[in-house]
Amino acid sequence: MIVDAQEEITVSFTLNGRKVSGRCQPRVHLADFLRHHCNMTGTHVGCEHGVCGACTVLVDGRAMRSCLLYAVQAQDLQISTVEGLAQGPHLSKLQEEFRNYFALQCGFCTPGILMSAVDFLQSNSDPCEADVRNMLSGHLCRCTGYDAIVKAILAASK
Repeated sequence: MIVDAQEEITVSFTLNGRKVSGRCQPRVHLADFLRHHCNMTGTHVGCEHGVCGACTVLVDGRAMRSCLLYAVQAQDLQISTVEGLAQGPHLSKLQEEFRNYFALQCGFCTPGILMSAVDFLQSNSDPCEADVRNMLSGHLCRCTGYDAIVKAILAASK
């Protein structure tokens, strides 16, 4: 099927447990669709070419850079953003540990790091510091120096 780049297409997927749909041009990145059509502004756009990790979301449970995916690629998939981590008024254990360890400063990179950490901890329930630092190597943070982030992720794994 050939689609005109200016033509809008309906995109439907499950976002943080709820079905959503909206129209967009095929060239719209998932990060922009989440921010502008779904009001999920926790998904940050930093470098726009997959290096910084600020736009990381879970796609069918796996951490992916939403600036590298088109919204149309999310059709019928499960997308989770940082807004979906908390259960009602209660933060997730990972979010609690980030708060306890002061593992953020400006907070720009934090949502992406949290989403990568969720995926990481699902496959590695007892990581060592080197494992956490290796996972974090896919994220750029200009404020924290990473030590508190490492401690928070290790605490959340216990």
